[in-house]
Amino acid sequence: MNRAMIRNILGSVLEIEAVLLLIPVLTALFYGENVGWYYLATAFLCFLTGWLFRFRKAKDNVFYLKEGCVITGLSWILMSAFGCLPLFASGEIPKFEDALFETISGFTTTGASIVPAVEELSHAALMWRSLTHWIGGMGVLVFLLAIMPSSGSSHMNIMRAESPGPSVGKLVPKVRQTAKILYLIYFGMTVLEVVLLLFGGMTFFESVNTSLATAGTGGFGIKNNSLLGFSAYDQWVVAVFMILFGVNFNVYYLLLFGQIRKALKCEEVRVYLGLIIAAVGIVFANIVNTVGNTADALRHSVFTVGSIISSTGFATLDFNEWSAVARTVLVTCMFIGACAGSTGGGIKVSRIVIAIKTVFKELNSYLHPKSVRKVRFEDKPVEHEVVRAVNVYLITFFVLFTTSIIVVSFEGKDLVTNFTAVIATMNNIGPGLNLVGPTQNFAHFNVLSKIVLMFDMLAGRLELFPMLLLFHPGIIKAFFQKSTIKNT
Repeated sequence: MNRAMIRNILGSVLEIEAVLLLIPVLTALFYGENVGWYYLATAFLCFLTGWLFRFRKAKDNVFYLKEGCVITGLSWILMSAFGCLPLFASGEIPKFEDALFETISGFTTTGASIVPAVEELSHAALMWRSLTHWIGGMGVLVFLLAIMPSSGSSHMNIMRAESPGPSVGKLVPKVRQTAKILYLIYFGMTVLEVVLLLFGGMTFFESVNTSLATAGTGGFGIKNNSLLGFSAYDQWVVAVFMILFGVNFNVYYLLLFGQIRKALKCEEVRVYLGLIIAAVGIVFANIVNTVGNTADALRHSVFTVGSIISSTGFATLDFNEWSAVARTVLVTCMFIGACAGSTGGGIKVSRIVIAIKTVFKELNSYLHPKSVRKVRFEDKPVEHEVVRAVNVYLITFFVLFTTSIIVVSFEGKDLVTNFTAVIATMNNIGPGLNLVGPTQNFAHFNVLSKIVLMFDMLAGRLELFPMLLLFHPGIIKAFFQKSTIKNT
């Protein structure tokens, strides 16, 4: 275990967070808010801690996948722990566990809030919440890879640990260049949304915050009614961008460099868009007679389905009041989620497709025992190792999901609330149903339930294993003993 390298990278992450904390400092300065001092003090503390972590340089810069997972898990925990300090110290969120919950929800792009009235928060706090979404959407470690010298396969292990999806590849030979391309696309799409929302009548502050939350598919709103109070044009813009940020960013790379045919052949994106069309059709048919007119029903259907399947969590209506069929479709979308390699959450469309094709392959083997047939995805045969990884992920997901529901249920809330609270946090959706619906929040849970849901948010954003690995006896032993785990 290369502990020195882990410590150095954690120090770099904290230094990046220190720089990011200056943005709410400037926001507070612009609006004349005294809370800016809390963000400035936290920035100084982050930078000092990061500098101490990096004071002694690592002699060996090489690390393996297990170190990449440990770095990823610890980075997100540290970012959240430091990031919640200004919210807690300023008194805007009086309880530490609530401030930590809000910050973890921000960085993991969940958007599940404990704040009953967000409009009472300072502009600095609103900006910080939205900013945590944006940096968490693509990943702070991916950003770090874009600016730090390349170490070949070692840095690829960080990208694999932090990036959502069953597999992560390099768009170009160098990992650093891949990270740069991803962030340039991400930044460009965010700026484009800001501009389009400005045309719709939003203020600059509103458009920036909304775009940051949309890009990270997070969903923290700056209004108590989320996006209900904004124009139909603004809602359509956000709906489109929520869906776009749920697309695999490799497709945007292909489009950017003129490989249009290859981009259009992406099976995962085709299935993703097909699921959205099907879900919108069912929801629209169920709400068209209750919403008002056809245009409004279509807008709310597209917006809500796009918000849920991309794991953003914005709302224009209280979908908790919709029919059982419409709510069932939305819960199904919560499980499926967006594409691998996007900023969206969920199990991911690619895993669902591979799992379904594996089932059909097994059924075919019963009919034709001597046949040899491989699962194909994106016009390529899927290796057994990938199929195994998908199966292990799904088993782990549902074991953790079931365990979380059982623990949370001891609080005594109804099954729908507990069920959707866990799925909304594990898949980084934000709102659920009943007591955690789009007009409610998570403040009513007790401390134990909040701890479980915070772990679920982190585990869900980091694809489960980086967080679970932190509790592995071998990893714990490696941290407290001089002996190292043999790298294989």
